[in-house]
Amino acid sequence: MHIFYLKLSFCGKHASKFNRKNEPLSVIVAVMEPTSSLNRGERKKGSSLVTGSEVQSQASGASCFITTDSEKSLVSRQASQVEQIELRTYVFLDSLQPQLAAYMGTVSRGFLPIPGDSCLWMEVSPGMAVHRVTDIALKASNVRLGQMIVERAFGSLALYHKDQSTVLHSGDVVLDAIGSEVRKRTKPATSWTEVIRAITPDHAVLINRQNRSGSMIQSGMSMFILETEPAGYVLKAANEAEKASNITVVDVKAVGAFGRLTLAGKEGDVEEAAAAAIRAIEEISNY
Repeated sequence: MHIFYLKLSFCGKHASKFNRKNEPLSVIVAVMEPTSSLNRGERKKGSSLVTGSEVQSQASGASCFITTDSEKSLVSRQASQVEQIELRTYVFLDSLQPQLAAYMGTVSRGFLPIPGDSCLWMEVSPGMAVHRVTDIALKASNVRLGQMIVERAFGSLALYHKDQSTVLHSGDVVLDAIGSEVRKRTKPATSWTEVIRAITPDHAVLINRQNRSGSMIQSGMSMFILETEPAGYVLKAANEAEKASNITVVDVKAVGAFGRLTLAGKEGDVEEAAAAAIRAIEEISNY
């Protein structure tokens, strides 16, 4: 304990409250400093000990970030965990096409996308890590969160904004935080692709009953189906297919172990859309 003596003088009417003889009064103030070993240790020249953490002084005079020892270990542990996040899918859509935007709106639990919005779809592992990724992305810019899904093994999120640079900025901040790059994402693999011509009435009815979020397929139409792994890449295929041809978006499932896309229309239109979808997946694979 260190004792400091502080002499306070009271005069006039204020002194009369404490001393009838109007003599100066002295007050002793005792200040107890923490007795931890950190505070008892010598301070290095040019540094200070604050809350148990030594913070080096900067030549520029800028203040340093100070934290307790327990907080420092927590921050280090969290940073280590963030760097362990695996980037499975990173899909940027420059301009959402009308049908795909409407479909994503039917399954969205967050802000609804509109045609022309830019979209960034990310899938990470483990699943609960998507909360951390979402927090980083939303604090980086003014993007809107459309979807956030936690699955058994993976987590996915969709970000929207009318400005492409805003969406890309959030994506760059996330990649930097987890220590990854676009080229390190899992490459897409096509599990199945096929064009079925002249769908029968029974087949059309079952497809429509199973897929209630998109448009309906009619008997006699041709149908293009695509299955990819990881799942999120079907969004890129769907968007490029709609750009290339006049087709009907029946189903787009971008969540789960596999992504599944179903398009319908006239035979020539479907074949053109199928070529655009497959080309989009191949471009990602060759990036």
